[in-house]
Amino acid sequence: MGALVHDLTQQVSTLVRDELRLAQAELTRKGKRAGVGIGLFSAAGMLGYFGLAALITTAILALALVLPAWLAALIVAVLLFVGAGIAAMVGKSNVQQATPPVPEEAIEGLKEDVATVKGEHSHDHTR
Repeated sequence: MGALVHDLTQQVSTLVRDELRLAQAELTRKGKRAGVGIGLFSAAGMLGYFGLAALITTAILALALVLPAWLAALIVAVLLFVGAGIAAMVGKSNVQQATPPVPEEAIEGLKEDVATVKGEHSHDHTR
């Protein structure tokens, strides 16, 4: 009986080690794939940024057909700053609504669970 338990223990240990090696290899593969994906997202973001800059330049050049070039550039710059200001105010409002970044509902639930356990625990001692 002792030999069987010893063999079973060794087999379970070997199985666990093999599963851990397999999991590590899978995570390494997925990590490399995720790294490539992140790199491609970065390239997409950079290309999108340059595309936006080209559109802004197009807007300036289009306005420059009917206005002096400096005025066209100034108008587009002011519009961009207004857009940035609006985005900043909306972002600030969202951040203020999300703070403090504490999971208040989860904490309250945990407090209730602890109180329940303490109540049951002290109730168990009275038995």
